[in-house]
Amino acid sequence: MPIEKIKRNYRKTKYILYKETLVDYKEHFWAFLGSFIGIGIIAFLQSKTLPHSDVVFLIGSFGASSVLVYGVIQSPLAQPRNLIGGHLVSAIIGVTVQKFAPDILWLTAPLAVSLSIVLMQVTKTLHPPGGATALIAVTGSAEIKNLGYWYVINPVLSGVLILLIVALVFNNMTSNRSYPNHKKYHKIRKRIIPHFKKSYYKILSTNLKSEI
Repeated sequence: MPIEKIKRNYRKTKYILYKETLVDYKEHFWAFLGSFIGIGIIAFLQSKTLPHSDVVFLIGSFGASSVLVYGVIQSPLAQPRNLIGGHLVSAIIGVTVQKFAPDILWLTAPLAVSLSIVLMQVTKTLHPPGGATALIAVTGSAEIKNLGYWYVINPVLSGVLILLIVALVFNNMTSNRSYPNHKKYHKIRKRIIPHFKKSYYKILSTNLKSEI
């Protein structure tokens, strides 16, 4: 019995290792394209506004979010609830901590991260880059700190919504990729997509007949 269990575990491990070493070029292409456009839009807004004002659009935690939202789209941590909620919760915590103890970095930095982790767990919005969002609120530049709670709206919420909209487009471009990973969403998608296909082919056939 123990030998059979060992053999079974060995086969599972071998399969997982084999699957992890496969190179899926299509998957990599869409992950690259989605993240490139998502971060690109935010960076473009930053480049256009920052030279003329103190408006900030691009923060480091968005890079980490892109890894999840475009590269590991089936992960529970990459879902829209976690993406939006995790960043917003962490941003609020970070700004609040920074306001209460603005000059005690050894206290504010760990406190902001630790509280954001706990609150994300409580609200079921755990998103690892959220910890960085909270940390940026207390360790960021003077422009970031001067934003106060506007930091929650911009750059955090505005950037997160851009990442989400791009993810909804590029993570659903092929039949192999589906985002978000939710049962109700999959049911709705299965109903809507055939309807759109029929409408598309109907319009196409009508146009072809009219041209002939």
